[in-house]
Amino acid sequence: MNNYVIDLTLKPTTFDLWHVCLAGTVAVLALVLIVLLLSMVIGLARSKKKPEIQPAAPAPAPEPIVKIVEKIVEVEKLVHAPAPEPVVLKEATPDAALQLLGLLQKEARFIDFIKEDIAAYGDADIGVAARVVHEGCNKAINEHFTLTTVRNEQEGSKITLPQGFDAAAVRLTGNIVGTAPFTGTLVHKGWQVTGISLPKLTAGHNAAIVAPAEVEL
Repeated sequence: MNNYVIDLTLKPTTFDLWHVCLAGTVAVLALVLIVLLLSMVIGLARSKKKPEIQPAAPAPAPEPIVKIVEKIVEVEKLVHAPAPEPVVLKEATPDAALQLLGLLQKEARFIDFIKEDIAAYGDADIGVAARVVHEGCNKAINEHFTLTTVRNEQEGSKITLPQGFDAAAVRLTGNIVGTAPFTGTLVHKGWQVTGISLPKLTAGHNAAIVAPAEVEL
């Protein structure tokens, strides 16, 4: 049996295809390794760079004061105005009116006079009856009411009503054009009650009986 001894110190004397492929593979691997190392170095260099500071955006210009006021006005328009308070109508009690009617009947026979058919009477008879009614009504009114005139000027004189005059106290008649002030002729002074002193009613009194029936025994 033959024994073979390999001498590792020997150098190859030929350069075949196998050695060419082996050398090419080593060169390619070396090139790939170099590329990877370069990529890592470039990546590290970029990560160490400080980020660039972006310039701050300019602040928006302040809104003109005119536009701000317009917006406030628009908001106020959207807010509904409070509803006006309902008008409360006072219900008049009939007792006072019935009491006055009873006083006129008592002092002047007022209801008897206006309910009488005066077509059959002459003017002289009516005049006499009217005088009695007038005196009695005047007495009843003056005794229980204090009356004064609304205007103190003489009737027939020229007066001027300023703007904002009390339309409940002065009634305009004739050709009404434009707005106050108005200048016109005082036709009637008007009347207003400044005091009332009606007698007090007892409990259970029926004010609807303005004149009780009379029975003579």
